[in-house]
Amino acid sequence: MPAVLEIEGLRKTYRSRRRGTRRALDGFDMVVEAGQVHGFLGPNGSGKTTTLRTLLGLIRPDGGRMELLGEQVPAALPRVAGRVGAIVESPQFFPNFSARDTLSLLAGAGDVPRTRVDEVLELVGLRERAKERVKTYSLGMKQRLAVASALLKDPKLLILDEPANGLDPGGIREMRSLMRDLATSGMTVVLSSHILGEVQLICDSVTIISLGRRVAAGPVAEVLAQHSGGGYRVRLEAAADLPVAAEELVRAGARTTVAEDHLLVQGVDKPASITRTLAARDLYVSELAPVTVDLESVFLELTGTAPVPGQHRQVDESAVPGQTGPTQGGWGV
Repeated sequence: MPAVLEIEGLRKTYRSRRRGTRRALDGFDMVVEAGQVHGFLGPNGSGKTTTLRTLLGLIRPDGGRMELLGEQVPAALPRVAGRVGAIVESPQFFPNFSARDTLSLLAGAGDVPRTRVDEVLELVGLRERAKERVKTYSLGMKQRLAVASALLKDPKLLILDEPANGLDPGGIREMRSLMRDLATSGMTVVLSSHILGEVQLICDSVTIISLGRRVAAGPVAEVLAQHSGGGYRVRLEAAADLPVAAEELVRAGARTTVAEDHLLVQGVDKPASITRTLAARDLYVSELAPVTVDLESVFLELTGTAPVPGQHRQVDESAVPGQTGPTQGGWGV
């Protein structure tokens, strides 16, 4: 599939008298193919919002190449802007306007048919509340209105920064369904979110950024597979038998680690060989399950942001690719 978004070697440095020189983007690369829901992930301060704002011409980069819908930006932004819908950070609306007034104003400014206003209000679930003033809206309702505003132009590329912010569980599920429906219709969606369980459910592919550099990218299943140790988790009817069982499995050629209440067995082609080996010594399995990883655990590993008991991680303390521990050097947003 052709790429609708390409970033190569993007760099952005901020300079401040108080904080000195900080690199927000340090040679960042990203590719999003057409028709996908693509997750753009990173911890606070990693450079996600700087990337999105740079793509949309709100920040001037120091170097690198960017393309949207096959055209180089920022030079081509006037030509491609009408085919891109975006919400970045927390959108602001006139508090005394209703949702319908807000969208009608935006539709008029963008030469969008007024009929589209009712269509997007229906899509985001605000039809029945469209006449109420925005200042009476909850955070989740304002977020729905923001998504509606990004959809007004029926864009080819939709960029959403934390679209589930403030939504209740039902609203999150509705947003998930909407994103999938949009992708099915041919729209490409770039989704930045900290709700990693949702990203794993909805996204076809992901890019993970840490301290301004890409640390992982590709189809979600491949990213998970690359960081899965594999193997099987084995529990026995009697936990006291774990050391003996481990010895038997090692003797049979399996790499085996003894945990508190289970074994981690690797290097086994067929799980049935585990049960046969143990049953031959009257050791009986109560649980045998493949070891899997989720996107959250991979994210925490790659960005070095897993909580450490007794420590309070600061915003800029994330992993630098190629180093084993956290460092303090990024100033992305």
